[in-house]
Amino acid sequence: MADRLAQVAGHLSNTYSRGLLAGEVAIITGAAIRVQGIGRSCALLFAKEGAKVVVTDLDEKKAQLVVDEIKSAGGDALAVGGDVAADDFPEKVISATIKKYGKINHIVNNAGFTYDRMLHTTPDDAFDIILRVHVRAPFRLIRAAAPHMRIKGNTENRSIINVSSTSGLHGNVGQANYAAAKSAVIGLTKTVCKEWGMFGVRANTVAFGFVQTRLTAPKENGEAIEVNGKKVALGIPTGTKGPNPFAAIPLGRAATPDEAAGGVLFLASPLASFVSGHTLEVTGGAGI
Repeated sequence: MADRLAQVAGHLSNTYSRGLLAGEVAIITGAAIRVQGIGRSCALLFAKEGAKVVVTDLDEKKAQLVVDEIKSAGGDALAVGGDVAADDFPEKVISATIKKYGKINHIVNNAGFTYDRMLHTTPDDAFDIILRVHVRAPFRLIRAAAPHMRIKGNTENRSIINVSSTSGLHGNVGQANYAAAKSAVIGLTKTVCKEWGMFGVRANTVAFGFVQTRLTAPKENGEAIEVNGKKVALGIPTGTKGPNPFAAIPLGRAATPDEAAGGVLFLASPLASFVSGHTLEVTGGAGI
């Protein structure tokens, strides 16, 4: 078995000696530096595999820190700040990407947050903003990229990867807004798959389970995001998931952001060249 694994590893390193994404350009939203963040891990991993990465985030200074990390490791990256829900965001990001790199190979719609409430206490604004960020924003960014991705005779590796969640697959208590949005983005992805497949563009969703980020950290940590002038607390109240928060996960633990990023890399890479319209569950076995 060890010999066979070494043989396979040799095939990969020989075929993709410059990296799985060498020479390709990837836009990753919500990718600024944080204590723990899937977007940052994706940006670093994509760059390690040879991609030129456009790091976007609400906080441009923190996005630039990720760019600095990438460049210090010998990679190439660009920071673009802005709110993914803003009307001018798609054009701003697409224009900056084309001006700097001349093309787009991948879009990873990762930006987002939670605004948890029990359904009967969820105000309209809490429902609307989550759909705006998790569904409308990805739709508008993909649409803006169409002229640079729907290319007749395209022979390059191109893909759209939208981030979903087990909440979108199964629903979740206190997350009517988030579950609705993360379910909707799966339908959006499948539609892109069917419409853009003829141009050689793949579209997939990655549904994360319990990943160690600020969205799953104890709410008592005090992490928050400002939405329309209001502070929205992030995280999960201690004890909500019982004495063992990993009881429903066969692997018995949460994923790290780097492990989550590995699933995204797979979907973007040539290793998934015939995978499209799929929802990859990165959950440690939860939900089966």
